[in-house]
Parts: sequence; C-alpha cells; structure tokens
Amino acid sequence: MAEENEVEKTFKELGLRDELVEACENLGWKTPSKIQAEVIPHALEGKDMIGLAQTGSGKTGAFALPILQALLEIAENQRTVPAFFACVLSPTRELAIQIAEQFEALGSGISLKCVVLVGGIDMMQQTLALAKRPHIVVATPGRLMDHLTNTKGFSLGTLRYLVLDEADRLLNEEFEKSLDEILNVIPQARKTYLFSATMTKKVRKLERACLKNPVKIEASSKYSTVDTLKQQYRFVPAKYKECYLVYILTEMPGFSTMVFTRTCDATRLLALLLRNLGQRAIPISGQMNQSKRLGALNKFKAGECNILICTDVASRGLDIPSVDMVINYDIPTNSKDYIHRVGRTARAGRSGGAISLVNQYELEWFLQIEKLIGKKLPEFPAEEDEVLLLLEQVTEAKRISITTIKESGGNKRRRGDGDNDDNIERSLGINNNKKNNNKKQQFNKKRK
Repeated sequence: MAEENEVEKTFKELGLRDELVEACENLGWKTPSKIQAEVIPHALEGKDMIGLAQTGSGKTGAFALPILQALLEIAENQRTVPAFFACVLSPTRELAIQIAEQFEALGSGISLKCVVLVGGIDMMQQTLALAKRPHIVVATPGRLMDHLTNTKGFSLGTLRYLVLDEADRLLNEEFEKSLDEILNVIPQARKTYLFSATMTKKVRKLERACLKNPVKIEASSKYSTVDTLKQQYRFVPAKYKECYLVYILTEMPGFSTMVFTRTCDATRLLALLLRNLGQRAIPISGQMNQSKRLGALNKFKAGECNILICTDVASRGLDIPSVDMVINYDIPTNSKDYIHRVGRTARAGRSGGAISLVNQYELEWFLQIEKLIGKKLPEFPAEEDEVLLLLEQVTEAKRISITTIKESGGNKRRRGDGDNDDNIERSLGINNNKKNNNKKQQFNKKRK
C-alpha cells in the first residue's frame, strides 16, 4: 500500500519547484509515474541512482527533472548557469533526439540550452552548437568522443551530472571502448544516474566502477507488459504472411501502426508493397541516413503516414504517443526485444494492441516470448478464406515492389550473389511453400 500511495503523490509533493510542476502540467503529466515517484525524491537529495524500469515508464522525466531543479537552484545563487552541466548518453540517435526534446520542453520556461551530438549529422554544425555553451549535452558515445578529441575548446570539465540511459545497450561492444574513454575524461565529483531495462553482469560492473553508494529503484522486478496492452498472435503459413499483414491493416483503417521486421531490406519492400495497395506506409532502418530516418519518424508522428515499417532500431525509447498498434511481422529472435517492441504502444496509461504473426519457422521464438511474459496469448481471429481473397492483389503489389527495387539497384547483396527475385523475397521471408500443418499441431501441443 505504501508504494501505491507514493505513486499517487503530485509532482509538487515530490519536492519539485513550481516552474517544473508547471512544465509537467504543460506536457500533460498529471501525476508522476512509478519510476518518477520513486527516483525523484532520492535524486533531489543528491544521491546516485540506478533505475530499473520497463519501456514507456517515464524514466526520462525521472532523471531530467532533478537535473533541471539543480540548474534552477544554481541560477538563483549565481548570475550565470554553468555550461555543460549535464550529459546524457544514449545508444541510438533517435532516442538521443527525443531525450533532448523532453529536456527542452521541461526547461522551456528557464531558457534551457540543449545540444544533440549523434552520428549522421555534420560535425561542424554540432561544433557551432557547442560554441554556444549549452547546459545539457545529449549524445551517443562515439560522436561525443569524436568531439572531445577533435573539437577545440570543448571539454566536460564542468560536468555535474552524467546519465547513462538504456545502460544495458550502452555496454554492447560497439559502445564499450568509447564509454570507457568518456568515463576517464569527465570529473569524478559528479552525480551519476544509470537507467536500464535489465541488471546484467556488465551493468553491475559499471555500477561498481562509476556510482557512489547508489539508491537502486526497481519499478519492474521482471520482464512484463502493461495491463492496458491487448496482445494476440496469429499462426500463419510463411507464404501468406504478407497477406495476413495487409488483412489486419485493412481491418484497422487509420490506426497508427508500427510494423517490426527482422531486416532493413524487408522494411523497404513491405513499405513499397503497402503503398502500392494504397496504404500510407513509410520505412525506417539503420541503413537509412540520419536525415531520412528523422524525416520518416516525423512524418509518422505528424500522421502523414500512419504505418511505420521498422527494424529494432525503433524498438527502444521512442515515445510516439499516438501509436495504436504494434505488429510483429517477424518474431524477434531475442524474446526480450518483444517487450521493447510492444512497449511502443499502450504508453503512460493509454490502451493499445499488439499482434504477432507467427510462421512455422518462428514457433520456438514465440514460445520463449510467452514464457518470458508469463502468459499464453489469445489468437487473433481471422478466416483464412477471407484473408486469401487479397492474395492476387498482394502478389501483384509485391511483384511491382520487387521490380522497383531491382530497377533502383537498391537491393544488391554484399556477398555477390546477385539481385534476383529469390534474394529479395528471402529478405521478406515470403519465398517458402513448405507445409506447416504438422508444425502448427506441434506448436499447440507445446502451449498446453
């Protein structure tokens, strides 16, 4: 009961100043989320923090609000507010940009200056932004290290706060070297906040290395999905998978939907296929340059396109409030990625839906997901005869899409095995005609 009462506290009762309470109200934050209610009081006391929370829990506010409060208090006592006061490290460009937007929204009433340092954007443009001496730096580790090494006059010598967001991903091999270098050049006398979906061995090692007597807050003790999320699956033959996708999207016209695929090639092909059928779809993947990725994301946020076809580059941290539905076109091989994907909908108390299309080759992965979330999902109702009425249209749309990709030369294989139809279809997982009846029977037995 004590936990429930704490969650019900207002932002004012957590100890936040009136300017920040007003900023929360302007963003439509009526009451603190669980992670905010538990982290903010300790953070305001000056403690290092470890926050373990599921995706969509409001953790950006949990670390941004105490940092902004500290800035406000310094501004009251000094004529100038120190530059490079806080640094937030993020594993992805999109998440970094989103974190910066939230800082700017919360700090809009106090003339907050924030800079984003990520790859895919001109270094000189970022150097000019750093010259304006912003208060908050939000960065991916590699690009931050590039600036610390090469940008004259830039250092983090005045840093008071370091935030490691999605720390479990920041400790992947691609970031580890840059992260070690950053920790070696920033002040030891600082507050450190570490947020992670999971407490891995590497996260524990990082905790011991760079946090001092931290308070550990666990807003979710196990992998889970929110109660407002309606989750379903549909067992489909691999050769009809795209037909089922089109059927579901047709049944839910106008829904804001994120469709997750396993490969970058599949995002492009599916987006073309859907557009050829009159759907407003747009792809986003790691193969696209940063401006195109941001453009696609902004079109989706603005509602110009209501279907975002994406890889797992979009599965973490992105807060797009209007997402009604997540469709797992490809089941993730890592069951934990399922949690992050479906966390794009049903955020902050809103409702949402998730449908997973499971073919005969993905059964084991799906069973692992059900085991992880601790529940058996109901099947999405659909009559196959009705779905297959779309087959001719979908097949023709697919043919046109493949031709478009072939003509643009955009689907060549690095291994030199050509640009034929088989390769393109294989990337979408649709070039398979093996019977799946036995597999389905085995699947149903295992789920009982």
